[in-house]
Formats: sequence, C-alpha cells, structure tokens
Amino acid sequence: MKKPLNGILFIEPPFYRLFKETDSLNRYPFSLGYLAGMVRRETDWRIMVYNADFYPKSETILVKHMAGLGFDSYLKNLKDLSAPVWGEVKSVISEYAPAVVGITTKSQNFASAINVAKLAKELDERIKVILGGPHVCMVGAEVLKYHEVDICVLGEGERTIVDLLRAIDADKGLEGIPGIIYRESGRIVRNQAREFIEDLDSLCFPHESAGEVLKDYAQYPPAAFSYIFATRGCPYNCFFCGSRNIWSRKVRFRSPDNVVKEIKELRRKGLRSFCFEDDVFGVTRKYLYELCNALIHHCPGIKWDCEIHVKLVDEKTISLMKKAGCYSIRLGIESGNNEILRAIGKGITIEEALAACKIIKKHGIVLHAFFIVGFPQDTVETLKDTVEAMKKTRCDLLVYSIFTPYPGTEAFEYCKKHGLIDDNYDPSLFNHQSPANCFCVHIAPKILRSMVSKIERKVDRRNKANRFKRIFSKNTIWRMQEAGIGGSLKKGLKIILFR
Repeated sequence: MKKPLNGILFIEPPFYRLFKETDSLNRYPFSLGYLAGMVRRETDWRIMVYNADFYPKSETILVKHMAGLGFDSYLKNLKDLSAPVWGEVKSVISEYAPAVVGITTKSQNFASAINVAKLAKELDERIKVILGGPHVCMVGAEVLKYHEVDICVLGEGERTIVDLLRAIDADKGLEGIPGIIYRESGRIVRNQAREFIEDLDSLCFPHESAGEVLKDYAQYPPAAFSYIFATRGCPYNCFFCGSRNIWSRKVRFRSPDNVVKEIKELRRKGLRSFCFEDDVFGVTRKYLYELCNALIHHCPGIKWDCEIHVKLVDEKTISLMKKAGCYSIRLGIESGNNEILRAIGKGITIEEALAACKIIKKHGIVLHAFFIVGFPQDTVETLKDTVEAMKKTRCDLLVYSIFTPYPGTEAFEYCKKHGLIDDNYDPSLFNHQSPANCFCVHIAPKILRSMVSKIERKVDRRNKANRFKRIFSKNTIWRMQEAGIGGSLKKGLKIILFR
C-alpha cells in the first residue's frame, strides 16, 4: 500500500480579525505564495495555504476603530482561545491534518502566531511547527523560548523549506540545513546562515499555484492576486525599518523579462491593475528605466502602483513611469521636520519631499503620503511641523502611523537605551495605530496621546474628504450648478472637500 503523502499547512495568523470579525487581510499572503510554489515544484508534499486573517464579507478597516474600541477587542481575543476565530483556526488544522505547520509572522502578529502554534500542538503534539517571516529574522533564537515552536527559518525561506521537508521525509537530522535555528535535546542549535538567492528569476511566481493551494480561493477578490516583487533588498538605512534584517541592504533584481512574464500570466487571469511591493520601486534609475520600458513595449494598457524614494523622483522618471502605466505612488515622507528626518536616517529633507509631491501630482498620478508621528526624538514642535507637512502635500491619501519600535532595529535599541522599553516589552501590544504607543523622550504620554487623537481625527476627515472629492469632481459640481441644483449645496461640498 502506498504511503500517504505528508501535508504542510502554511498559515497567515489572524490580526485584523482580532479587532473586528469583519476586518480582513484581503490578499494572498505573498511570502506564503512563494513558499508554496517552491514546495509544489520541488517536492510531492500536500500543500494548503490558509490566510486566517481573511474574511470573505469584509468591511473597511478604520484607523479610529483600531485605536479605540477595536483595540480592546483585539486584546480580549488575543487572550481568549475560545473566541470564534481560534475555533476556525483549530478546525482548519484538524481537518487538514498536516505533518508540518509553517507560520509567517510580523512583530505585531507574533502573539497571534504563537496562539496558532499552541492550537496545532494541542491537536497533535507530533506536528512540526516552523516559524518564519520578518519578526523571526529580527529576533532569532528568542522565538524558541516558546516550546510550541520547533524550528525557526531566518532570511529567505524558499530553499530552506524544501530542504526541511526533504529532511523530514528522509527522517534525517537538521544539522546540515543552513538558515535555521532549532531545538535539539534541550539545547538551541543555530546552523550557518543561508546565502541569499542571487537569481530571483529562478523562483516560482507566487500566484501561479494559488488556485490549487489557497483555502477559499474562489472567495478572494481578483485584486488579492495583483501583488508583485521586482527586487529584494533596500539600500537605505532608516533607523526604524527592519528590512535589512530580512533582505540585507544589497539589492537583487529580477530581470525585466521575468517581471513581464509574470504580469502576462496574471493578465491571462483577468487582472489589469498591479501593485509593486518592493521596499523601493526600481531602486536605481537604470533598472527603473529598463523595467518601465519593458512594461511599455510588452504590457500596454496595464495600470500599477508602487512605493518610491523621494530621491528618485524627477520629471523624467515620473513621466516615464506614467507612460508605463503607473497611476498611483506611495511616498514615505515620515516627518515634517528636517532634524527628525536626519535623526531617523531618512536621507531626505522636507523640502525635497514636498517638491517630489508636486512633481507626482503634476503628472496626474494619485499620491499616497506616509507619515509617522511619535518618533523617540519628536517634540511638540516637531509634531506640529509634521501636521503642517501633511497639509502641504496635497496628497490623495494620508497614510498615518504611530511610531512602533520593532525588535532588532536601531530604533528598538535607541528606545531601550533611553528607558522607553524594558525587558518585558510585548510587541503584540503595539501596532501602528495602537493607543498604547508612546516612545518619546521629550513628550509625556498624556500629551502625546492628546496630540495623536487630534491628528487621527484630522487624517480620517482629510481622507474622507478626498474620497468625496473623487466622487464629486469639480466637473460634477459644475454640472450640478448648470442643472439648477442649489448653490448652497455646491458651497457646502466645497467646504467639505477643499477646506
């Protein structure tokens, strides 16, 4: 009788759903797509990808909800393993009966990931629980203090997971597998580091196997599969970012031909709009121009958005990106004060950032501007500068965050040095909208919370106004006036939209 195939269940832990059941991560978890593709290509293991943070009939996630009553629900659900979301997780694991559960984790959902590991072990102690993702890369062996976790994967996991599954199949030890930390006979073993994958074109496209491996695939919106990586790595050195702990500062590039091939496959599935998830789109003008020219010649008619560094923005570059189909750009500005920008290693000035915003808007591209409030070095005055900069960007969407120190970053060590973090720091309590966040040397917690609450209201009001603005364009208001609709309505709309 043929031995049944072993199964691996990849899981994205719930996070948004802990705030509210109908909040949802409406996308195919990118990293798990890459891992599943490689396992499917290189082994004969059964595979399922389960996004436990997906809810089919989701609602818009509001900043004020995550910072208000939603945060209380989050804390309650995180501690209560009888909550419905955990019942669902347990049921999926039980029904699939995997030999291995692989969990991806970021700092903010690490506690949730540990809950998933506990549920797996409760169901079957023999299940191998493997953790990977950004948080694991930043803290390493600390994760293994949780006995529900058997193995940690550091760095890129595509080749490591294949090696691990082959070792499990052959009932071999793990000592020869680079890129992992594991527990053996009561001690922690850290193997040698795994080299980064130089040829990114050798990887599977993350979405090509989604129909076969993703749980509830048919219930996902088409946009859930529209995400693309063209590069890995970021050459910049922002002190709050952990990207270099995962990818390093050396950038590796997929060939433009390989990116084009992936987009063509997604177009055959009906997609016409895409999102580049690179830390910095293009990274160098040379590669950016090569990629945009390839898109112009081989993928006419597509639309895409990306995040770009202020230093890359100029008339020629933005014009070419627009011609290649770029309709929306995310720009990390972070602070409106130059002293803070220097302190956090951003490498830009607010004047350069505002000039970049003007160029982007001049070319008719939708602009999302990222700001962070409450840096450790912030003062009441520098926060006021940030609020002023928010107004001056004239962006279409303000993406606002409260500073959160991630373990393993320079910012985290700075906070520890200045007594803002102690040894009991729990990353599950802090996310970019958490009311618990207060890591300022110069601003008292009550004053910061008061300022942040006002900023939150302004951001929500500004973003709502911009949504109205897109619906009721100036032409719409003009047509209403021509049709004889009251001038008071026109005046009222202008007050809402353009104040």
